[in-house]
Amino acid sequence: MTWTDILAPIKQTPYFEKLWNDVKSEYAAGKVFPPKKQIFRALELTPFEEVKVVIIGQDPYHNDGQANGLSFSVSEQVTAPPSLKNIFTELKNDVGVERNQKELDDWAKQGVLMLNATLTVRAHTPNSHKDLGWERFTNFIISQISAQKKNVVFVLWGAFAQKKEELIDASKHCIIKSAHPSPFSVHRGFYGSKPFSKINTYLTQQKLEPISW
Repeated sequence: MTWTDILAPIKQTPYFEKLWNDVKSEYAAGKVFPPKKQIFRALELTPFEEVKVVIIGQDPYHNDGQANGLSFSVSEQVTAPPSLKNIFTELKNDVGVERNQKELDDWAKQGVLMLNATLTVRAHTPNSHKDLGWERFTNFIISQISAQKKNVVFVLWGAFAQKKEELIDASKHCIIKSAHPSPFSVHRGFYGSKPFSKINTYLTQQKLEPISW
């Protein structure tokens, strides 16, 4: 199965046609992130058959040069946002990896689907596309991964991502939950949650290749 197979049923609906027309109108009307060619980059870098981990974000970074189509990831030429810095702090404390590379393409290419619930955002206006209709599309992706695969690790950071738990069959997948890595909640249970070692422990138990963080 490929993403083309998985997404065909929803892409052929009037709902998706309207969503895509609205998205194109937004890009035509003003500055929107990520660059249009990177909207589906998370799916392009992590083929369906290779998905081992899903890290769910809310919507893309909204400042210039940041968003690149992967949740939490930014382009190398910009400063790491606070959430990403906090993820890297926990990464070092958890598994001893000191990471400076802000683009998370290497994670994506190992089977980590970095999926935002909303795939686009108006420049400098967080959550501006939350009502555009993207969530129906990304919820479909999450539910199809749950239904069609087994032994996937779903990482739900914060209350928003944790609402997606109802889409996941916990009897055949691993769900890792904690506070969000943002500065507002990082000390309320993200630091010390050890998600990276937990992911690799589970993958190893399932005889799957662990992620090189």
